[in-house]
Amino acid sequence: MKQRRSILAILGAIEGLPVLGVLVLLYGVFLVTASDVFTKPRIYMSFLQTVPPPLVLGLGLTLVITAGEIDLSFPAIVALSGFAFAWVFENIDASWAPWAGIVLALTAGALVGYINGLLVAKVGVPSIMATLAAQFFWYGITILLANGKQIDILEIEDTAVHAIFTGRLFGIVPAQALWGLGLAIFLWFILNRHKFGEAIMFIGDNPNVAQVMGINVAATRIQLFTLMGVIAAFSGLLLTIEINVLYPTQGQGFLLSSMAAVFIGGTLISGGQGSVIGTLWGSYVIGSLQAGVVATGVTSYWVQSVMGFIMTAAVALNVVLGEGRLGSVTKALRRWTGPRRLNIAGDVMGADATVPE
Repeated sequence: MKQRRSILAILGAIEGLPVLGVLVLLYGVFLVTASDVFTKPRIYMSFLQTVPPPLVLGLGLTLVITAGEIDLSFPAIVALSGFAFAWVFENIDASWAPWAGIVLALTAGALVGYINGLLVAKVGVPSIMATLAAQFFWYGITILLANGKQIDILEIEDTAVHAIFTGRLFGIVPAQALWGLGLAIFLWFILNRHKFGEAIMFIGDNPNVAQVMGINVAATRIQLFTLMGVIAAFSGLLLTIEINVLYPTQGQGFLLSSMAAVFIGGTLISGGQGSVIGTLWGSYVIGSLQAGVVATGVTSYWVQSVMGFIMTAAVALNVVLGEGRLGSVTKALRRWTGPRRLNIAGDVMGADATVPE
């Protein structure tokens, strides 16, 4: 019994393992219920193509939420950075134009994030209000700059930038999937092996205690929101380069999906604890759900309900394993499903005797 509990404790301590288990189980169900789709590699390559932009956003958001903050402005940064890149590529006829567009896009994201950080850390505006206002403001600015029109950049497919960021490795694997994985590894080391990540977790747990311990809370928050702006801009670049077009409202569908991936992955909404690996797997759970449910032949009226049920089950499993309570759950299930027993002696004398009901 003790050995089994120790194994469960070890499994529960492996970061992201419960969410990975949900993902594997999900694909197993889809393999059975939609074998004509999920036995072919095309659907998995499709996931590797479409999941990375919201995945990148979720990874950055993991750090923000771990610090006890929230950022709702990142969908607007996706649109603004995409516009910056597309505008430079369309209006500058030079071989270096795509690279200049990348620099301008990342700079725009950093600027928006820096302003958010100043409002939160220096002015004292709650992050939910500061970033919500920023989302409306920067979406408005992007629509004005683009005159409400899309910008087509089909010629980007002939550049090295397209091959590097969204090309196909060996002609099969989308490059953006590797960028997403690389960013996940990088941010994992930042959060778990770097003093900046340590400061983020201390601030999320208790900013006053963090200040007493010598952490510059204001500076860390400004750096964190600036980093989130750069990460959101990078997501916008991946999306714009992949679809070869800029929509001034692109990124609007990423808000809830990115946040859901973070919480499914095990990051505490109260701050102080984050799971980058959990967000990685959670993003693929979210990104696979709708296509998988539709492929099974379930009517569209049930899609949202099924997605909500699976998301709830994933979060519950993550909590149970993460807190080491799987043994108590299985014990409760045995008590509910097995013969009922009445602990008479234990109630009266404190003994451990039981008799059948």
